[in-house]
Amino acid sequence: MIGGGGEQKTLRVVAQYADIWNIASFPADTLRHKLDVLRAHGDAVGRDTDEIRKTILWMNDPRDDEDGFRRGVDDYAALGFDTVFVMPYGSDPRAAVAWLAEVMGK
Repeated sequence: MIGGGGEQKTLRVVAQYADIWNIASFPADTLRHKLDVLRAHGDAVGRDTDEIRKTILWMNDPRDDEDGFRRGVDDYAALGFDTVFVMPYGSDPRAAVAWLAEVMGK
């Protein structure tokens, strides 16, 4: 797994070596552009970047905007990302995880 979105170095290394790519939870338009850059690097080294598993690190507290979180997850899935890692925030990370399990189970 290689994480990051730097267009000149990081995505070139991802295209050449990574089995999994992880990037922060940018807006879908930004990620669409990053995917285009990744594909271009893949073409340059002769690699089909569709073979690279794509994951997101959700960088905001999903409790702050439940609808935005759901839309974000849907947008990422539509772009081909299959996993979203969520960092539990606040003084009680267990409560954040319990909230996430409850909300996403609906």
